[in-house]
Amino acid sequence: MARKCLIVKSFQKKPKFATRKHSRCPLCGRPRGYIRQFDMCRICFREKASRGEIPGIKKASW
Repeated sequence: MARKCLIVKSFQKKPKFATRKHSRCPLCGRPRGYIRQFDMCRICFREKASRGEIPGIKKASW
């Protein structure tokens, strides 16, 4: 439960300095492995890409 509280708190509160802002995945709240271009973490990105929910992304195979 503390984790969810931390996620909510980090989204609501604006940091004192802009450099202190830490990006989190809006889907699961993960702070690490964040991909700015798609605004989600690597795990959520992989799940959505494999389901075909992200246009223009497909699994590489050669």
